[in-house]
Amino acid sequence: MADVLVQLRVLPEGIETDLDQLQEKIKEALPEGVSIYKITEEDVAFGLKCLKVIVIMPDDLGGTDPVESAISSIEDVQRVEVEIVSRI
Repeated sequence: MADVLVQLRVLPEGIETDLDQLQEKIKEALPEGVSIYKITEEDVAFGLKCLKVIVIMPDDLGGTDPVESAISSIEDVQRVEVEIVSRI
């Protein structure tokens, strides 16, 4: 089976959300077999920043739903959007 690279845009609850702590929570929440490739911050508007989270996951996990659900369940996360999915 191949691996899949997924880029997610994670929007925090607000500008007061500590993005460093949020990154740690995301790393802890990911399902088994999913690994972080890279996390960067990106300006959105009016002081709000989002996290661009790139993960590598096994193809047999059955889509991005398990990763999206795990990150969405974190208290400080407002929304998770899948931007890119690519087989590697």
